[in-house]
Amino acid sequence: MNWLTTRRHFTLMVAPAFLLYSLYMVFPILYSLTYSFTDFDGVSASGFTGLDNYLHMAQDAAFWTSLRNTAIILGVAVFLLVPLGFLLAVLLSGNVRGSGVLRALVFAPAIVAPILVGLIWIFILDPEIGLVNAFLLSVGVPAHPQWIGGDTLSPYSIAFVYLWQQIGFAVTIFYAGIRMLPRDVMEASSLDGATRLQQLRHIQIPMLQETFGIVTALVVTGVFKVFELVYALTGGGPVHLSEVMVSYMYHITFTTQQYGYGMALAVVVFVVGAVASGVTFLGNRRKEAQG
Repeated sequence: MNWLTTRRHFTLMVAPAFLLYSLYMVFPILYSLTYSFTDFDGVSASGFTGLDNYLHMAQDAAFWTSLRNTAIILGVAVFLLVPLGFLLAVLLSGNVRGSGVLRALVFAPAIVAPILVGLIWIFILDPEIGLVNAFLLSVGVPAHPQWIGGDTLSPYSIAFVYLWQQIGFAVTIFYAGIRMLPRDVMEASSLDGATRLQQLRHIQIPMLQETFGIVTALVVTGVFKVFELVYALTGGGPVHLSEVMVSYMYHITFTTQQYGYGMALAVVVFVVGAVASGVTFLGNRRKEAQG
């Protein structure tokens, strides 16, 4: 098997996957970058416009709204989804009766298609027919908050639904990490009189730094792919107030057929997502080095 270790044969083995990756990932990115400097509308010939699309983006209020809404979902995902996923995993890893059923229930939303999740939550959050406002009315609260479709709460509602859908995925990864911790360390700490909270703070969390990094990285990259939830819950409305970056890019590209401007938005989504992922990766590496 020495031939597997030579650089030549290794290159030959990697080449097919690299070609496919280049064809379906690298080439579309470069293609989008090229069209982002044009006024292509999908029909007529494209004309070079330089940085006009990016200058227009800087003055586009709907784009900044979509960026803000994406940041809201990102904040909820990082500061709520990750710690809640870890705490639920800790609870489910204990000797809890029916923990297997509970794990299945927690993970179930993660395997449901996002478009179906959005349709389900319409019947819960809709201001007119939703269960939440019906419950509030039944207990004597006359106001009907605009959970979705309003100009204030829609991005927060989308963030909550995203948390509900993805928390089972985070719990599963944390649960696997907890189960891989050496039992002798936990048993030794118990014999030394460490409480459950002390074990959590001084043993489990430090030993799961790599797992925290993996979950955080997956959550950050997942936020920049949120589309179906927005499409199903609000359609980006009203007047683009609940758009996220991907949904606004879709609207510009395929609804208004401003392909050049849509590709500029796609490039910005890629760059922002790459920067956020890079910052997350470097932060995780720094924590691991300090640990």
